[in-house]
Amino acid sequence: EFRELLEWADEFRRLGVRANADTPEMAAKAREFGAEGIGLCRTERMFNAPDRLPIVREMIMAETEEERRRALEKLFPLQLNDFIEIFKIMRGLPVTVRLLDLPLHEFLPPEAQLITEVYELRMRGADQRTIDERMKILRKVQQLQEHNPMIGHRGCRLAIRYPEIYEMQVRAILTAAIKVLQETGDTVHVQIMLPLVSEASELAYLRQVIDRAAEKVFAEQGVRIPYKVGTMIETPRAALTASTIAKVADFFSFGTNDLTQTVFGFSRDDAEAKFMADYLEKKILKENPFEVLDVDGVGRLVRLATEEGKRSNPHLEVGICGEHGGEPNSVKFFHSAGLDYVSCSPYRIPIARVAAAQAAIAVKEKAPITI
Repeated sequence: EFRELLEWADEFRRLGVRANADTPEMAAKAREFGAEGIGLCRTERMFNAPDRLPIVREMIMAETEEERRRALEKLFPLQLNDFIEIFKIMRGLPVTVRLLDLPLHEFLPPEAQLITEVYELRMRGADQRTIDERMKILRKVQQLQEHNPMIGHRGCRLAIRYPEIYEMQVRAILTAAIKVLQETGDTVHVQIMLPLVSEASELAYLRQVIDRAAEKVFAEQGVRIPYKVGTMIETPRAALTASTIAKVADFFSFGTNDLTQTVFGFSRDDAEAKFMADYLEKKILKENPFEVLDVDGVGRLVRLATEEGKRSNPHLEVGICGEHGGEPNSVKFFHSAGLDYVSCSPYRIPIARVAAAQAAIAVKEKAPITI
């Protein structure tokens, strides 16, 4: 009966429903629940795997571009295999891959842990070479420290300084798509997504980096495939300048988790640990805005960016890949704002499918949508 309900919902809904999936296992689960593609594949999850974290650290510790590229070449086959597996599972459905977003210090041990290790090594009389190696990592951690890493040197800002990181990822993505096409006959609908863009010229600069890397792949493989380049919209400035950004983007995807943080001026971790319960108990906020979309603030920016982006670029595809993509009232708002799809956890896909149908039926009947 539940499967029949979902099939019925699919007949009525306009919004597409995709999944946030970072691994082949999550991609398979997403297909099982009826996902129409992957709306967010986070590559940093792949970097954190135990077999590749040492190579990522080697890349971070590199003193020169040449050393960095050598480390990235070791990562290339690992990323390539990740993408091949995911693309095969998705069988020609769109896959949106977000290039590296996390700041580099996230891949290194915490400063306090390293200080303790160096102290203990010295107390045990360990050899100086071992101590020097830990001290070198400690100095790098201290060098990478930031006062506010959430809005610091991460996302596209990292790639503007180290474009070779994104070059390697693009090579892996497109090479994997070509190999899957050759092996299975399935055309992979590749969407390459840049995180934390706030200025159209950031996207324009990195789009050139991506296009150059793509041309190298096509020359090496002797095959050309289509691909799209787009951006997360997760800062107020990106939303307010959407018409300009849309001129150099094939798609937008709202990162409503970070957009909520930057609109409210809240750190999510601090807000939920320290004062969100008080705000809800004292009715200052009706709902936790990280769980249910803030329609009046964040939602206004989503609607504005969608309307102005599509007006500037009629072919622009617009989706959302934050946690709100699987929350029913938020899904109904995204329908009313004119988005093309929502993307959520695989386990929330059935909820999103039903909510999208309810939104479409309510509009058809000219009934009010309760937000």
